[in-house]
Amino acid sequence: MRMIVVSGLSGSGKSIALETLEDLNHYCVDNLPVELLGPFAETVLTHGEMAPAVTAVGIDARNFPDALARFPDILGQLRDSGLEVEILFLQADNETLLKRYSETRRPHPLSLDGVPLAEAIQRERTLLEPIATHAKLIIDTSHTNIHELRHLIRSRVANRPSGTVSLQFISFGFRNGVPDEADFVFDVRCLPNPHWEPRLRCLTGLDPQVMAFLDEQPEVQRMVADIGEFLGHWIPRFEAGDRSYITVAVGCTGGQHRSVYITEALARRLRQHRPNIMTRHRELR
Repeated sequence: MRMIVVSGLSGSGKSIALETLEDLNHYCVDNLPVELLGPFAETVLTHGEMAPAVTAVGIDARNFPDALARFPDILGQLRDSGLEVEILFLQADNETLLKRYSETRRPHPLSLDGVPLAEAIQRERTLLEPIATHAKLIIDTSHTNIHELRHLIRSRVANRPSGTVSLQFISFGFRNGVPDEADFVFDVRCLPNPHWEPRLRCLTGLDPQVMAFLDEQPEVQRMVADIGEFLGHWIPRFEAGDRSYITVAVGCTGGQHRSVYITEALARRLRQHRPNIMTRHRELR
């Protein structure tokens, strides 16, 4: 049985993640006490062939602090019992969380006793650190809307065949910061920039005119080949080490042209040899 532990900061999209998995007919339980993870797994497994192939369990900061601190030990016991357990952790930056709470007017679960919202968010980060440290997949939703998050959950979590790596390529602009979930970051700002071509400035790396411009640049093609060779060599090593998720981030200045083009080129290159590859362009809306 495969168990997905869904956790993360309040306001980061945990409920949407669980709802998406439930919509895909996974057996889901929200806000389970950490101490009941083991008994819950045993109960499900006693049903033998009738047991669901995938279960998803939501765990958040409403648990007792001492129970959250014991999470690593409980996780080890579950895996020793033969369960395939993976952790999905959702987060967002403080500014985004503060904005979301101000818009919804919902109380933060740790601010009910008059604790300021900013302090409650920081407390929650600290409480959930034992879970976040063991997460196989961390999704930062600061720049992600509901529809994009649902797509990420379906593509990366629900549809990932057991024993394979889910590989995601993200293009981004350095002016907006490096994606927190990135495992590898490649800087392509040294390459010729279509931004300085007036006819290309308002386009993106997905447009044929920009693609044609970058196709003709030897440095660009060398960059794609070098990064592709590096990933082709090292991804199987991570896969052999029981890695389930890898995120490769490619950044240029604004995240409009070069990073988008190279992200798509790398995805095409690696799709020749492995399934379950997706692309995301953070700055394109």
